[in-house]
Amino acid sequence: MIEKLHADHFHLMISVWPFFRPGSDTYADSEGRGFFIDKTKVAGFHPAGQALYDAFSPKARQYYWRLMDEGLFKLGVDAWWLDTDEPETEGRETNILRTSKVNGNENGAAVANLYPLLTTTAVYNGQRSESQEKRVFILSRSAYAGSQRNATAVWSGDVNSDWVFFKRQIPAGLNYSLSGLPYWTTDIGGFVSGNPEDPKYRELFVRWFEFGTFCPIFRVHGTRNPDQNELWSYGPEAQQILVSFDRLRYRLLPYIYSLAGMITHQNYTPMRALAMDFRNDVRAANIADQFMLGPAMMVAPITEAEARSRRVYLPETSAKADASVNWFDFWTGERLRQSGDMTADALLNRIPLYVRPGSILPLGPEEEWATERPVDPIELRVYTGANGAFTLYEDEGENYHYERGAYATIPMSYDERSSTLTIGDRQGSFPGMLENRTFRVVVVTTRRGVGMGTTETADQIIRYQGKSISLKVLERAAHQATASRP
Repeated sequence: MIEKLHADHFHLMISVWPFFRPGSDTYADSEGRGFFIDKTKVAGFHPAGQALYDAFSPKARQYYWRLMDEGLFKLGVDAWWLDTDEPETEGRETNILRTSKVNGNENGAAVANLYPLLTTTAVYNGQRSESQEKRVFILSRSAYAGSQRNATAVWSGDVNSDWVFFKRQIPAGLNYSLSGLPYWTTDIGGFVSGNPEDPKYRELFVRWFEFGTFCPIFRVHGTRNPDQNELWSYGPEAQQILVSFDRLRYRLLPYIYSLAGMITHQNYTPMRALAMDFRNDVRAANIADQFMLGPAMMVAPITEAEARSRRVYLPETSAKADASVNWFDFWTGERLRQSGDMTADALLNRIPLYVRPGSILPLGPEEEWATERPVDPIELRVYTGANGAFTLYEDEGENYHYERGAYATIPMSYDERSSTLTIGDRQGSFPGMLENRTFRVVVVTTRRGVGMGTTETADQIIRYQGKSISLKVLERAAHQATASRP
């Protein structure tokens, strides 16, 4: 089965809990080795007598991984969903972790929050000891300071499928990201009781999906009644919108993967509260429902039912050279001159999305899976009005060879005064790297270089062979008449 999934370009993630159910040889063996902290009834829907393994014990962690390795990893399982790793014990955390192995006789509440860090450590260290050819990916329901070193992405838990819970996801994700942990996501559509046949729920799902497109991890999950959750389950109108945002996410992969490179090599955080990029703006520090995805894109999700507009705050962009532009509208290319509050349109098929002047946004070709074709050509959208820079990052995508230097970066910069785009010398290399690339340069203006589609005619086509090249962007494109809101 796993081989067939891999042949069809799927990766397989398995949910593994830290609890052991009585009655198996594994349970008896673990108990005999002293690897259990406590036995409990878990979350009201599993039988009494289940045992929580002692992630505070190095030997128990090794044992836990060995079971996963022999039963799953050696068969080709690609990723790990470590659910209930808080651990979920119906309020018994203060007792379940009271053990001399952990903290003498002190109350377990003093160390309970450490558990997800240690159980993800078991899996990360275990898989790294087995293979350098497959990157660890862990989806964890909880985290602790330092969990990012265990290749851990965290989701916000089993949240309700309603507008109130959806709206709360944005400040939740921003606060999480402000703590320095980079990878965060939600159950798109909520976990509890969504109905794809309900028109009101369809609208909620669409809006949540649009928001999820710009989260560090793009993920749909949840219980549905009836039990269906494919993009075509929500009716033809919703399907068209969902597929379009799915395509946009794939087109953004060169940008998003470069942000991932910044996480690894520069300790970057991709989902950014406005205060992170506009530190002197007091208003920005108190905006809880907008965020930056990387240095270029500002996202303003729609979190109210039947809303077709919303108030948006536009911070003053820094190092602004062109007084005629403060932000660009991603969908229209319109130059927005003002800063401060404005009302933005938001039909069901789009959300307010803006790009900073000076940005260089790389968009790849449309594809159905991440490695369907080489990421070439790349459409480079240049947003004039300020100086800017971006570095395209590439590596082999699956293994840890980048830790030994097997990756490449291509620096790019735009100079507003001379209207010059420079693509610098490639730094580094890796097996399978595209030696020669095509960059289709598009200077964004009104109705040109906009939205999720490919721009039919580029302003310049660059055949890049790894050496620095500079060119003046077409003044026709850079300075053609544009509309600006007052």
